Amino acid sequence: MKYTPATAAPAAGKPAARAKSGKVVARKSVPPGEIRIIGGQYKRTKLPVPDKPGLRPTPDRVRETLFNWLGQDLTGWRCIDVFAGTGALGFEAASRGAAEVVLCEQDAALVARLKTLQLKLQAAMVKVERGDGIALLRRQSPGSQQLVFLDPPFDSPLFEGALKAAAQAVAEPGYVYLEAPKAWDDEALATYGLKIHRSGKAGAVHFHLLVRAGAPS
Repeated sequence: MKYTPATAAPAAGKPAARAKSGKVVARKSVPPGEIRIIGGQYKRTKLPVPDKPGLRPTPDRVRETLFNWLGQDLTGWRCIDVFAGTGALGFEAASRGAAEVVLCEQDAALVARLKTLQLKLQAAMVKVERGDGIALLRRQSPGSQQLVFLDPPFDSPLFEGALKAAAQAVAEPGYVYLEAPKAWDDEALATYGLKIHRSGKAGAVHFHLLVRAGAPS
């Protein structure tokens, strides 16, 4: 999950994923005190979840589904998480071999937690930045990212800007992961040059794995 205050080089490996929809059992809406990395070299590492407005960690079952879709091995991938929050998605990517993972977050306390965890894990591939995630995404070289995580606060107007920036930054082949309070369809995504590769729903959360519109399904 990601939290934002209401005020508002080629990859070494080729991404692989399969294509069909998935459903996930709904989880409690109240954030837990902590969650855990569920796979890879950092498996079972605890991630604290402070009680902050808008902080909504991506549930274990959703993360498990997502990384099953992605094929688990992210060796050589460049990834960016522009609403990092607890860092769950980014650290899951790092745990599975990503070469570079950038975590961007605006909240100073959350940034400090992310940096503490990065040092604890000695995760040299993880970079933590404080600031505007969409602006950071816009500064990325076109097609430079194999995986972009988008999980804006559900009550924010940030989805359109984030999708536009992600479509420019993501490689082909490459993926954009989107969590939202509504289901996005290919018609709506076509505006940004993206389409659905796989999608699912967990309670009130809709999650989507997107690819460039011209990519094979």
